[in-house]
Amino acid sequence: MGTKEFKVKLKKSGIGRPRRQKETLTGLGLTKLNKTVTLKDTPENRGMVKKVSHLIEVIEHET
Repeated sequence: MGTKEFKVKLKKSGIGRPRRQKETLTGLGLTKLNKTVTLKDTPENRGMVKKVSHLIEVIEHET
């Protein structure tokens, strides 16, 4: 049984956003527009994704 993961893609820039949102994007590893990263499905990552859900897109959810 593998660990659950999901991919997120940065769709909108963090420019002009509050500092906390910029830091959350950096914490997720999203530094450039259209960059895609694979994250482990943990409560911490889910919370960060929810905070910036208006700036990102969840690409796929692997089981």
